[in-house]
Amino acid sequence: MRNPWLKKNPFMSMWMSEANSIANSIRGQAAAQVKRHAATAMTDATNDLLGVWTRALSTPPPTRTNKKHR
Repeated sequence: MRNPWLKKNPFMSMWMSEANSIANSIRGQAAAQVKRHAATAMTDATNDLLGVWTRALSTPPPTRTNKKHR
């Protein structure tokens, strides 16, 4: 006698298909968000590093001497 629990269930198949579709959608959205955050972090780090180097290599502004008017 065959086991009835091993018989294909079309409702279970539809449910699993929809669950996999939702899981893949969520996974894709999460991966895209991680990619956006990584790109933002990399841009910020690059801008900070370039800012440090440009400030270090630029000449300081001339200091003004205050002359007293008599």
